[in-house]
Amino acid sequence: MTKRHGYALLSAVVALVVALSAAIYVGFAADKETANGSVAGSHAHHDTAAAPASTGTWVGAWSTSPAAAEPGTETQGMAGRSIRNVVHTSTGGTSARITLSNLYGQSPLTITHATIAIAAGENSAAAAAETMRRLTFGGGTSVVIAAGGQAVSDAVRVNVPRDTDVLVTTYSPTPSGPVTYHPRARQVSYIAAGDHTEDPTAAPYTQQTPYWRYLTALDVLSNESAGTVVALGDSITDGITSTMSANHRWTDVLSERLRTALVNGADVPRYSVVNEGISGNQVLVGGLGRPADNPSGLSRFGRDVLSRTNAKVVVIDLGINDILRNPRLADPVKITAGLRTLVRQAHARGLKVVGATLMPFEGHRGYTPAREAVRQQVNAEIRAGRVYDAVVDFDKALRDPYDPRRLRSDYDSGDHLHPSDKGYRTMAETFDLRDLKGAGQAEL
Repeated sequence: MTKRHGYALLSAVVALVVALSAAIYVGFAADKETANGSVAGSHAHHDTAAAPASTGTWVGAWSTSPAAAEPGTETQGMAGRSIRNVVHTSTGGTSARITLSNLYGQSPLTITHATIAIAAGENSAAAAAETMRRLTFGGGTSVVIAAGGQAVSDAVRVNVPRDTDVLVTTYSPTPSGPVTYHPRARQVSYIAAGDHTEDPTAAPYTQQTPYWRYLTALDVLSNESAGTVVALGDSITDGITSTMSANHRWTDVLSERLRTALVNGADVPRYSVVNEGISGNQVLVGGLGRPADNPSGLSRFGRDVLSRTNAKVVVIDLGINDILRNPRLADPVKITAGLRTLVRQAHARGLKVVGATLMPFEGHRGYTPAREAVRQQVNAEIRAGRVYDAVVDFDKALRDPYDPRRLRSDYDSGDHLHPSDKGYRTMAETFDLRDLKGAGQAEL
């Protein structure tokens, strides 16, 4: 071998060693960053999980309807504040993702920081620190949501238990409004001045709020649920008179019943339950504004039901506000025709539809004998099987047997329209859980 060839061989060996060393270092550095996170001192884990390690089915663990533009937020929105929404899960999973809505915004909404964590306790702004996860959107920590639009986060690996509180926190540094919100949450959430998105403590969250803002859905990758039941309704589904922060809506109790039945070996579907009730909601008519505050059941059905993750069944309890809020006498034919339109849309997507009879309201300030007659006509069509695939008879279960135009006194919250906690529980117990099985009929 010549000296020149010897030098060339030595150079090649040195180059190979350097390359291998660099590769080993880069691999080690990447593993270290994945394990520890890329921001020193951060509480949040960064397992953004574009391809979650776990297997299962994506289902809805919680949801709510964007209901209106929040008064007083038209100019500033919630700029410079952290919003910590508290939501309660109906099923568990090994990964999670959220949906944020700017439906009522008149300008783009910039979210620069968002996290998810399991609450450290019931009705608390404090998080279990080891569960804190930073959320990303398309791989980035910031997202700009166009006016009228929404954004779905990337999946993040986190063990979400069923029947537990989850904290979803967002921060927006710039003015944008109005804020899209759900005003009748029946759940205390929290607000902090400044960006405290990743703070697991409750210390900066000194302001309590009865609203959910921006957040409209929490989905999980679940091994315990195979589909989602979506409840579409008005204030009775919204749970407006249920105990605050106690999860006593009839949908909460229905979820509990399904879990208990499965544990006991009953032949019922493995479904989660999500709530799409809006107080004051009607089948036919929405509120004022563009988009309308309190949009009608017909106008929101695609977004709030058909677009829910892995929806299998929809339970519809709508129609009483069409009777109560109509300045003239409501037409029962139009109400039932509107309900049948919802059923046809559900069937086109393979969903089964369980419908509720309308409960009595004598004693309420809106009661008249003529309106009562309309309610009876709507209920007669529902009971005859000419509207829904299956019927849950809320009217029969909650009416006073001695005065069937009224709620039974212990089921009445006191306003003679909305149930008490006991009444909500009875509504959920009225369901034949087997009615949640199967697909929708082709034609009624």
